[in-house]
Amino acid sequence: MIMQSLDHGNIVKLFEVYDYKSHYVLILELCEGGELFKKIVISSGLREEEIGSIVRQILKVLMYLRHKNIVHRDLKP
Repeated sequence: MIMQSLDHGNIVKLFEVYDYKSHYVLILELCEGGELFKKIVISSGLREEEIGSIVRQILKVLMYLRHKNIVHRDLKP
């Protein structure tokens, strides 16, 4: 599975997939810290330095995915 082969610090790691007749179970890396959108709403915005850091991280992940011929079609904060 392609998702299991990805190895980047800003991509959630997929460890296992269990395929049952009625559903799938995904075993994912634990990611603490919450969602970016929630952080933006709670803090009433972010400083320019924080925004720059976040944008750089997102662009690095997108470059990594492009190198692997993968397109992310659902980007949001």
